[in-house]
Amino acid sequence: HLHRASLLLPALEAALANFSSGAAGGVVQPVRTVLPVPRHGGYLGVMPAYSAADDALTTKLVTFYEHLKDSSVPSHQATVLLFDPSNGTLKAVLDGSVITAKRTAAVSAIATKLLMPPSAEVLCILGAGVQAYSHYDIFTELFTFKEVRLWSRSPERALRFAAAARGPVRVCGSAREAAAGADVIVTVTMATAPILCGDWVKPGAHINAVGASRPDWRELDDELMKNSVLFVDSRDAALTESGDVILSGAEIFAELGEVLKGTKPALPEKTTVFKSLGMAVEDTVAAKFVYDAWSAGN
Repeated sequence: HLHRASLLLPALEAALANFSSGAAGGVVQPVRTVLPVPRHGGYLGVMPAYSAADDALTTKLVTFYEHLKDSSVPSHQATVLLFDPSNGTLKAVLDGSVITAKRTAAVSAIATKLLMPPSAEVLCILGAGVQAYSHYDIFTELFTFKEVRLWSRSPERALRFAAAARGPVRVCGSAREAAAGADVIVTVTMATAPILCGDWVKPGAHINAVGASRPDWRELDDELMKNSVLFVDSRDAALTESGDVILSGAEIFAELGEVLKGTKPALPEKTTVFKSLGMAVEDTVAAKFVYDAWSAGN
């Protein structure tokens, strides 16, 4: 029911705008609670949300582990619980990993649609995991790029990605080679130190920074963070969870929802960064979309 993430765009755009409208938008969600699992180097995140516009209530449970010895186990695993908001009954248990991958890529696509330079021709993806696949799928569906470049710390995963892609993908030997001259860059890594530097990035490029979801993890260096116009999904979350934002001291220009509402400009002529941490309300509208589609078919 979620084979095309682009189907989520209208619901996600509305949810982002509602979130950035404060109490009037009817979105209730705290910053996620993250519980460390120190013995094993992992984390458990809990992400509840209610959307009045959708009358939908969910919580997501997500585990993420930085360095796994068993590479067959995904770094992120998740489950979404969908409740009946009128009485609290559990209505459905959904695969949160698929929902997370699809809704995250869809929100990056929304940011890219608003912020990328006109006539963007080169897409660069840094990383070759689940999020790289979901971003590649929706970006090549929605936008027309003449070239797609990929870099991963694992050359084997990069080659496997290129072989599975539905169009030509150029595997690069370094992140610098992949990023040089690219119009749109997507960072979807488990990096804890910067893997993308400002002096590699073409002026006017747009970057979707999706990895580094902890306050001490980084994907982008200080030069890039400080010399770009910074957009986020949630100010509160970015200032609590994003090492890229916290450690660089970069100033947040706007939430994506403010751009969608028209209260802040998009500035596609500037070098822009969208720091995506993912919000519980995104899971809520995606879970409701899947549940409604399943219900209609049954």
